[in-house]
Amino acid sequence: MPKPWPVLDRRIFWDVDYDRMDLDAKWRFVIERVFERGDVEDIRQCRRYYGDEKVRTALLEAKYLPEQTIYLASAVVGEPLEKFRCYTAMRSRPGSFPY
Repeated sequence: MPKPWPVLDRRIFWDVDYDRMDLDAKWRFVIERVFERGDVEDIRQCRRYYGDEKVRTALLEAKYLPEQTIYLASAVVGEPLEKFRCYTAMRSRPGSFPY
């Protein structure tokens, strides 16, 4: 029996056609976008549909996530910040000095 599609808020995917999007083929994009722009219920739906291992893989290998999303992802998947690809990349290229 196939899993039912997750009920995600359409505002998360404001720039793509949600009805034509293949959620299974674009799982990394969907997981990153849900953690970046979704609320708690969206994250629950995402974890329920994809499973914790796929969510962990997508978040650890993401090229970019906002800093607050990295902290949330670290708490959800139970991994230290240093294991996130986007966190180490962010720390390796510091921004300009605030004067």
